Amino acid sequence: MTTLFVLLGIGLILLFMGLCIAQEYERAIVFRLGRYAGRRGPGLYWIIPFIERRTTVDIRTKTVDLEQQETITKDSVTIKVNAVLWFRVVNPEDAIIKVANFNQAVYQLSVTALRNIIGQHQLDEVLKERQQINATLQQLVDAATETWGVKIEMVEIKDVEIPESMQRAMAREAEAIREKRARIIKAEAELEASLKLTQGAKQMESSPMALELRRMQMLSEIGIDNNTTTVVLIPSEFTNLARGFAQAQGAASGS
Repeated sequence: MTTLFVLLGIGLILLFMGLCIAQEYERAIVFRLGRYAGRRGPGLYWIIPFIERRTTVDIRTKTVDLEQQETITKDSVTIKVNAVLWFRVVNPEDAIIKVANFNQAVYQLSVTALRNIIGQHQLDEVLKERQQINATLQQLVDAATETWGVKIEMVEIKDVEIPESMQRAMAREAEAIREKRARIIKAEAELEASLKLTQGAKQMESSPMALELRRMQMLSEIGIDNNTTTVVLIPSEFTNLARGFAQAQGAASGS
């Protein structure tokens, strides 16, 4: 009878020793005598004490800050790049069986891929086509980690640090481009204004009254500011007549 109670007690102890709980975001990979025996969880599950062992895997999305990498672009410019990686485990069995430390493996692979892809682009492309580089980097890393049961959800380049001398050169280039654009706009405005003035002159030439109205309008515009300046507009015919009279008088006195 005593032996029965002892065996029953041992059985209860083994029963409680084998009880395990996995959270909703966890999955347990069970090995029986070193061989894969299946996946457990979430919730309450039981393993055979001393025969089976378990390894718990978190299947939530993880955020990893890739340390700053100093690399050289395709046009031989040394830059420093920071990036952020988001990934999650979609196949816990492969993440445990096929790779020793999937977190470290994903990190090192992402860092290497980041350096390689920056080296394939010029500096202007790194600064302007960041979204395209992010998408390409995600595809490269995701294709390599698929066999590990890991899904790369997103990769984002967070910061690009360029040398100070290159920043000054880029600032001068941007200033030259803006100056060029300003000159082109000014030249186009002058061309358009000259065309409008030519059209206005032709219109006034066909209607002398329009020229007189324009002169009166100029007088009203000048007097708007209550200034003391007096402006007298003399028709060009008077000036031509006076010039001709002066020339005639000069010729008469010379003779």
